[in-house]
Amino acid sequence: MGYYRAGFTNIIGVDIEPQKRYPFEFVQADALEYLAENGHRFGFIHASPPCQKFTVAQNAAKNAHNHPDLIAPTRKLLVESGKMYVIENVVGAPLKSPAVLCGKSFGLNVRRHRLFESNWFFMTPPDQCNGTDYYVIFGHEVRNRRHGQKAGRKNKIAEGRKAMGIDWMTRGELSEAIPPAYTEWIGRQMIKLLEVSP
Repeated sequence: MGYYRAGFTNIIGVDIEPQKRYPFEFVQADALEYLAENGHRFGFIHASPPCQKFTVAQNAAKNAHNHPDLIAPTRKLLVESGKMYVIENVVGAPLKSPAVLCGKSFGLNVRRHRLFESNWFFMTPPDQCNGTDYYVIFGHEVRNRRHGQKAGRKNKIAEGRKAMGIDWMTRGELSEAIPPAYTEWIGRQMIKLLEVSP
C-alpha cells in the first residue's frame, strides 16, 4: 500500500500462501522461484523474507533453528536480477548496512523497528522514537505501553489497525505487517530515481 501511495501503479505481490485481503495483483507462488524467473521484468523489487528465525520471541523460545534463513538466497537473486531492490526484515536479521525505520518517525502510534537493506541510497526520517505511549503488536495481541513499562494487554484489533495505519488486515496479518508509511517513504524516493533514470 505504501508504494501505491508513493505513486507506483503496477504492483504485484508474491507469496507461497494465499493472501485474500492483499489489495493489489497477487501471484501465489514460491517467491524465490518467481524472483528467479521474473525478477528481470520489474523496475524495482521489495523483498521481505520470513523473519521468524531472527525474532526476539523465537530466540527466547530457543526455536529459531526451526525456521529457514532465506535472506542470503533472496539477496543473491536480487543482485542477479540487476534491479534496484530493498530487503526488509526485523532487528537482528543479517542485513547489510540496513536503515532502521520506526512508526514513531511517521507520526504513528506504534513502535515497530524494521531494517531495510538496499542497493541504492535513500534518506531516513528523523528518529522520533521517544517516551510517549505507543502500541506494540504481538501475535494475536495489541498491547499499549510506555518505554520502560510492562505492557498492558489489549485485544482490540481496531486500535492496532489505527496505530499501524492499516484497516484491512486480520489480527494475525497485522502482527507480521509493517506500516505502509515505511514503504511510502522509500517509494517516494525510488519514484524520483526512476524518473531520472535513462
